[in-house]
Amino acid sequence: MADQNTLAHHLKKAAEAYPQALAVRYAGQAWSFAEWREAAQALVKTLPAGPSPLILSGDSLSLARHAFACSVADRAFWPLARDVPLPETPAALPGIALIISTSGSEGQSRPVLLGNAQLDAAAAASNSRLPLGPGDLWLNCLPLCHIGGQAILWRCTRAAAGMLLHDGFDAAAVAKDLERFPISHISLVPTMLARLLELGIKPPASLRVALIGGAARTQTLHDRAIAAGWPLCPSYGMSETAAQFATHTPADGPWHEGLVGGPMSGHEVEISAEGRIRIRGPQVMVGYLDGSGVDAAGWLTSGDLGEIDGEGRLTVTGRADDMLISGGIKVHPLAVESCLAACPGVRDVAVTGLPDPVWGQRIVALVVGTVSPDTLFDHARLHLPAAARPRQIGILDRLPRNAAGKLERATLRRLAAEAET
Repeated sequence: MADQNTLAHHLKKAAEAYPQALAVRYAGQAWSFAEWREAAQALVKTLPAGPSPLILSGDSLSLARHAFACSVADRAFWPLARDVPLPETPAALPGIALIISTSGSEGQSRPVLLGNAQLDAAAAASNSRLPLGPGDLWLNCLPLCHIGGQAILWRCTRAAAGMLLHDGFDAAAVAKDLERFPISHISLVPTMLARLLELGIKPPASLRVALIGGAARTQTLHDRAIAAGWPLCPSYGMSETAAQFATHTPADGPWHEGLVGGPMSGHEVEISAEGRIRIRGPQVMVGYLDGSGVDAAGWLTSGDLGEIDGEGRLTVTGRADDMLISGGIKVHPLAVESCLAACPGVRDVAVTGLPDPVWGQRIVALVVGTVSPDTLFDHARLHLPAAARPRQIGILDRLPRNAAGKLERATLRRLAAEAET
């Protein structure tokens, strides 16, 4: 009996139940579920021979096509960004459906191994938390070399929902398609949401879910988006949990900075003695390619810091390895960034630290916007304790963020050091 939890199986079911319904739309082209399945089966015949994972870079359409073809062929798929050197092809990995390289925002990327069980559990949980079904349409403008983009393939196929596929994020293209098509769901990272707000883009009446993840979001950005009518669902997830692991929906009540809601059904979450978020459940990865990652009891210890409230809701407070020590006091960049983001004239902000003979680490703020350094210094003096106040401010045209919207902290430190000289 064929596996019931594969991408290929869900495509077969959708093609049988809704053969003429829209499966994928991309750059003026459209495929029904029956056509998309036929195309995937045809593509299998062109794949390189052998059981080893297929490693591929390319545009969104190519990566989507090959994800389905590899599932039909029962073969692992490893999608890569176009500018990433091809790694050495690993040997066959039985039981692995997808290899995803982590974002590498702190430097070295790590390949994550995900089986059909993890990917299917994640899609089922997401479709339950953010109801998705036949006739719905998800605008996917996330990179398909990251888990956020790949997860949408699974969610839509499992639900027999359509997917409007973009080749990366372009605000004008997203705005145009929000007007042209009955988009019900969209996934964005905070920088994408901020750009749409800057352009005055309002959500269509058809939009029920704007899933926001990939990076921290500020109260200021959240409040602006809610006022503009965006149905925000802040989420938390990572490659290691097959994307979305926890989500706060509008029905869950008021939102505060860092709140990502309760974990998906069937999962456990706890906070370690060091303050790190620990996760166990059906979405947790098989492991990293090197064999590490999950302990013997099935727990994944993340690099994120968090808190759990009395209702079991998770709040993410930052990255453990981002912590700065200023004047002998622990300062997390996220707390400073959130404060500075509320200052008028700040479009984007990042905080890092440089060695300092007095403070230990000197807090440095790198800012995009029209605000003057003096105004920002005054704002910090009013709202931050002395140890957390920036001692240096640099104005940039843009911040170094990867395709997933995460700050590249190593590049931030280099830019701060260069601004100092």
